[in-house]
Amino acid sequence: MDRPDFFERAPRLQLRDPLAEFLGAAREGLIEYTYADSVKLAGHSCPTVAGAHLLAAKALALLYPDAIPERGAIRVEMRDPQDAGVTGVIAAVFGLITGAAGDGGFKGIAGRFVRRGLLAFGVPMQGLVRLTRVDTGASVELDYHPERVVGDPAMKQALARACGADATAGDRERFATLWQDRVSRILAGDGGELIEFLRAAG
Repeated sequence: MDRPDFFERAPRLQLRDPLAEFLGAAREGLIEYTYADSVKLAGHSCPTVAGAHLLAAKALALLYPDAIPERGAIRVEMRDPQDAGVTGVIAAVFGLITGAAGDGGFKGIAGRFVRRGLLAFGVPMQGLVRLTRVDTGASVELDYHPERVVGDPAMKQALARACGADATAGDRERFATLWQDRVSRILAGDGGELIEFLRAAG
């Protein structure tokens, strides 16, 4: 996939997946997820996908400060219903990275490696998302503020031109460049100025 260079500056997340190890899909179960993987899942790069990737990175670092996170052993709860705004997109990225799934998720093997039931929506909380370790019960609750990184003032006009019936390749390229510039600035740091840490437990 030919992609913008700034994708490589986003956090690379390494997890250990016992199911992948058990089935011989990954040596020692180690799997790495990059921002490009999140983009492939969503089909696009935007502030929402970037934010979900940063939120996952921050949450995993807080939950597993001295260990490799265990994929498939993390409960993900979203504040809003699945069909509200961009909640479904954010949850999809979390599902990719953590393995958490809803009712259609993996049922497990002989009672092990169950992934279904680890993703829930419409859970009352102050933040946007809460992650909880199944083994210890430790949890973190985070919120995301993409509005703190504003788009280029020319974005609105560029979007209108790119969507026009007479749009040229140059018009579309101009809009795409401005769009990804904002995403690049969101991913430029560690997300500290955009991610609000609300609560920890356990």
